[in-house]
Amino acid sequence: MRMKIKIAGHRFDAVFEDDKSPASCDAFRAVMPFESQVVHVRWSGEGMWIPLGDMDFEVGHEDATAYPAPGQILLYPKGKSETEILIAYGSVQFASKAGTLAGNHFATITSDLEQLRKIGVATLWEGAKPILFEI
Repeated sequence: MRMKIKIAGHRFDAVFEDDKSPASCDAFRAVMPFESQVVHVRWSGEGMWIPLGDMDFEVGHEDATAYPAPGQILLYPKGKSETEILIAYGSVQFASKAGTLAGNHFATITSDLEQLRKIGVATLWEGAKPILFEI
């Protein structure tokens, strides 16, 4: 299944990774359209994240990784850190103040990774950007 992601006015195509993370995909689809802000990661390298605090998607770990490739989107369910979504735009080792994390790879951006990188760098230097996920 496909989705559209809009970050700072730019649209990206993405696919859900239903074969790898079916529970995470279903849980995220249930809250769509999902609108928030994305900020630059603190410990993880070249990525953006959406802190979600105590939000509980009620999923466990599936296809979890600490090293997402550019364009991969991870959902970190409740655990040793807060719930969050991470979007890799470059080299990432997913981490928090609690140490290395492994998030569920539930979606992948399939278009315009060069623009994703530009937006990622802009979040570092300019701050938060609006983000919208929709089917």
